[in-house]
Amino acid sequence: MGNAGDGTIVTVTSTGEVTIPPEFCDKLHINTRGRVRFVENEEGEIVIQPVKRPSEIRGALAYEDEEEEKSATMELRDERETNKQKDDEK
Repeated sequence: MGNAGDGTIVTVTSTGEVTIPPEFCDKLHINTRGRVRFVENEEGEIVIQPVKRPSEIRGALAYEDEEEEKSATMELRDERETNKQKDDEK
């Protein structure tokens, strides 16, 4: 691995494997045996994104409008309560 002015150079093995430098793993919160996604952006650059493990996202639903996270159970309870109120109004 070497530093080339504006980036870090890594070796690609014959099987297409590379080692992500530790400073990037730390910055992206990529754990050992973790997974990453390669995405090409509009400028044609390849971007590496960490992929969360199912155990990290299980049981929680993120809301776009709120910073709060609810468990799936709480979300179902809220939905049932809303449906019950609608039925009672009829």
